[in-house]
Amino acid sequence: MIPFPRGDDPLRGARRRRTRRTRRTRRTPLTAPATRMYIPSSNAEHRPDVIHDFIEAHPLGALVTASADGLFATHLPFVLDRGRGPHGTLEGHVARANPHHRQPLAAPEALVIFSGPEAYVTPAWYAAKAEHGRVVPTWNYVAVHAYGVARFTDDRHYLRRHLEELTARHEGGREAPWALADAPADYLAQLERAIVGVVIEITRLEGKWKMSQNRSAADIDGVVRGLGASERAMDREVAEIVEARRPDDRRR
Repeated sequence: MIPFPRGDDPLRGARRRRTRRTRRTRRTPLTAPATRMYIPSSNAEHRPDVIHDFIEAHPLGALVTASADGLFATHLPFVLDRGRGPHGTLEGHVARANPHHRQPLAAPEALVIFSGPEAYVTPAWYAAKAEHGRVVPTWNYVAVHAYGVARFTDDRHYLRRHLEELTARHEGGREAPWALADAPADYLAQLERAIVGVVIEITRLEGKWKMSQNRSAADIDGVVRGLGASERAMDREVAEIVEARRPDDRRR
């Protein structure tokens, strides 16, 4: 092979740049992000009591863990014990037939995702549409992520206590609340053998209220009017949250 004269090799610069990039990568170790969910500062909710209130109002969560075979997710209702652990503890149960509780974990940390009110936002509601037209649709929503180590348990005392508390929380406001004692004891014992408890002491909480906080006061006005006039109950609920979350410098 005939070498290029010095300075004429067209690949020389590319090799030099690639070497420099490799060296820079090796010098800069990767660090874990402070959060796992993308949360702009205007959407962030850090108050534990607000996040706890949200979990209790929307207790159906998606438990996600990682195994050697990939991610595994189960949707289940949780009971939040606010006073147990630094950030609270989540308690729930899954069907024994669900292989989730038998999955060998590839990572110790589990994630529980709680979702709340959400709504489509059309740019037709923005005052900016008439001003310059540089607007696009978006989606407003509330989401909470809870992290911790998931521990599955067969303990019968835990399961009975958990089921009693779960039932009491959701039957308590009814005119004629149902209780575990209303079912035959042998039937309950059979059902308890068919479930496995799960306990997650929360190590970290993330709250995201994406509610048009980045828009102008006029645009927020349009979103509140548009969602508030919707026949969809959740749209009207989102309209109330948008107004409640309006930044102070954009209040009328």
